[in-house]
This record gives sequence, structure tokens and C-alpha cells, in this order.
Amino acid sequence: MSDTAAPPPVPATATSAATPKAANVPDQDAIIAASAWVTPLRTEISRVLVGQSMLVDRLLVALLTNGHVLLEGVPGLAKTLAVRTLAGTLQAKFQRIQFTPDLLPADVIGTMVYHPKDGTFTPRLGPIFANLVLADEINRAPAKVQSALLESMQERQVTIGETTHKLPDPFMVLATQNPIDQEGTYTLPEAQLDRFLLKVRVTYPTPQEERQVLDAMATSAPKLDVSQVTDMTAITKSRAVVNQLFMDEKIRDYIVAIINATRQPETLAPHLKLLIRCGASPRGTINLALASKALAFLNGRNYVIPQDIKDLAPDILRHRILLSYEAEAEGVTTEDVVKTLLDKLPVP
Repeated sequence: MSDTAAPPPVPATATSAATPKAANVPDQDAIIAASAWVTPLRTEISRVLVGQSMLVDRLLVALLTNGHVLLEGVPGLAKTLAVRTLAGTLQAKFQRIQFTPDLLPADVIGTMVYHPKDGTFTPRLGPIFANLVLADEINRAPAKVQSALLESMQERQVTIGETTHKLPDPFMVLATQNPIDQEGTYTLPEAQLDRFLLKVRVTYPTPQEERQVLDAMATSAPKLDVSQVTDMTAITKSRAVVNQLFMDEKIRDYIVAIINATRQPETLAPHLKLLIRCGASPRGTINLALASKALAFLNGRNYVIPQDIKDLAPDILRHRILLSYEAEAEGVTTEDVVKTLLDKLPVP
């Protein structure tokens, strides 16, 4: 990064921000104090969840940015266990909703209950009214249920009858889905997918990690209980710190260039034009910036570096890039497209 810009930006290797533009950036001591809960929380989660450090970090990124997460992976990879364990370490209200083909919107958001004695209606709030909501196998519910989630995920409110009810603050939807099971499932609409901050692919453990799973879980009564190590007040304070982290102008331009490349890929590689049907929305730009600040915070820095952007770009863009039929026929994935874009774009 150049040192000649005015005012001078913070280099990627800097440890502090001394420019006037960065006057409000928290110093290293503030980062250490605000992130004091991170290590104990990771340690507590690791007592139950073996490996999957990337998955845990992505959940923490979402927690710090008040975003929603879609977890995709075959059954048995501890997706539900990871979410339930995270909820157990926080002093927050947790609800699990098992999505099924016969689920109704009222089963999620609630409904109006009629009282024949006095002829009145009163709202009965659904399980969506919680801080952390696990939408298990979200793609098994039909479109009418998915549409009931749109208002809650974006506006963080629910309308029942003629009354709008605010959801708890913070509010996060952590959804899981199975990528290989097609029977009895429904493709999530693009409008809903775009409301997820991250789409995380959960992969198989390594042989060493799987041996640890075997040693710990090969019993009829595995120990899955965790202790509460922090509360939502500490998370809220950390969010305020994350919002103040320094992001250089060239880093901001780099984010915009990545998102624009998904819409005009022919500017980088002509063949990509045939593979991308639709690029990322401005919500992808905003989310990539927010998530990169959160990742920098988790790594103990008060500034964002290009590697933060590159690490998070696949999870931010995986569900926002729509591939063409040609790409699907050739077996090209969104990960392949994002990797090509990142390889061809100059890094600041």
C-alpha cells in the first residue's frame, strides 16, 4: 500500500493508526480488552466441538456483525451442534425450529388467538422471538414459510395481524441445510439468500480430528454441556469497537472492485461472462466490509488487511453469485469463480 496518499493511510503491516482520519480508531489495548471473551468462548466450544475452527470463527464474525449465517454440509458434520454449543456459551435466549414441509408461517412468527369469552384477539408470539434462532434444515419448508422470515431477517420485526412486534436485540438466524438431499426440499429464494451475511460450507474433519471425535463421542452419553462464559452485553460492546476499526481507502476500493467484478466479469476474463448469470448486490459490498472488520478484531488487529477480504470473499459471495447453465454443465462452482476473480484482481 502506498505511503504517499493524503492523508497517509495505515499500511497493512502497521500496528496503530496515527492519522487524523483514524483518530477514533481504538488502540491495541482497547482491542485486547474488548476481545477478552473470545479466547474463553473458543476454549469452551472446543470442549464439545472438535476441529471446525473456521466454522467457529465464521459464527463469531456473524455474532459481531449482527448477521445471519447459512450452514451447508452433509448430515453428521456437527452443524446443529455448533450452533447449539455457541448458544450455550452465551447468556442469550435460544430457540430451535425444525423446518418441515408442513410447517406454517404461524408456527414460526406466531398468530392471533381468538378468545370467545370476550370476543377479542391477542397475539401469541412464535419461536422466532429469541436472540439466536436455529432454523434446522431450512430448505425443507415451502415458500410461504420462507417469506415469513424475510421481514424478521431484514427489519428485525414481525407483523402479526395489524401490529408490528420488534424482535429481541440482538437477533440472529443460524440456518442449516443439506446440499445433497433433493427430495422434499425447496430451493431458497434469492431474496432470502441475500439476507444471509455468510454461507459457510462445512467439510469433513481430518483423520486426526475424527479420531478425537471417536474418542470423545463413542459413548451412549457424550458430554455436550457447556458453561456460559460471556453475555450479550460484552458482545454489544465489542460490536461498537468493531465498527470503529480502520479500513484504508484502498481496501474499500478493493472491496468495491471485487463486487463489481461479479457483475462485469468480462473486464477481468472474457470467459467468465458466460459463467455468471447475476452478480452480487450492494448488500454484498456492505457485508464484506463489516465481516472483514470483525475478522480483523478476532485476529487482534485494529485495522483491516487485504487477506481479511480474501479469506471472507468466498463465504460472502457463495450465495450471491448466480451461475449460468453453461457453468453448471461444466461443473464450475461459485468457489471457482470467486477464486478466479481474486487471482486476477490486483491486491492493494
